[in-house]
Amino acid sequence: MAMGVEIERKFLVRSAAWRDGVRRSRPIVQGYLAAGAHASVRVRVAGDQAWITIKGRRSGIARAEFEYPVPAAEARQMLEQLAEGESVRKTRHWVEHAGQVWEVDEFEGENRGLVLAEIELERIDQEFAHPPWLGAEVSEDPRYYNAYLAQHPYRSWR
Repeated sequence: MAMGVEIERKFLVRSAAWRDGVRRSRPIVQGYLAAGAHASVRVRVAGDQAWITIKGRRSGIARAEFEYPVPAAEARQMLEQLAEGESVRKTRHWVEHAGQVWEVDEFEGENRGLVLAEIELERIDQEFAHPPWLGAEVSEDPRYYNAYLAQHPYRSWR
């Protein structure tokens, strides 16, 4: 996505039944160069590909998003030298359910134990089938934003 609006719903995952629908998986490392009230700037590396993403403040489940490819070596250097907090490490699994693709993130390191499922929508009011492994919705809970997890890892929550 070069620019536009991200409309996303995010849920906790309550069982491992999603694994039956996995179509592909990819390890991801990401960090935040800035994370403020109005915007965040993220660097993400997935294999030999990398991106810088600028996300605006959320308005419900929607927010502005601008994403640009960068050389992976430079992205790794940015993560090492410029990122605030810890890098967020996870494996992203693409899971099909009822003709739609879910992104299930299985977190590692200090966020181990957290598994979140996201679905990107075309419209805020778009209907979608809820897989049986889906738990509570956390779309508007900032604790489950990756920028928050970089500063306050899941394993440190009480």
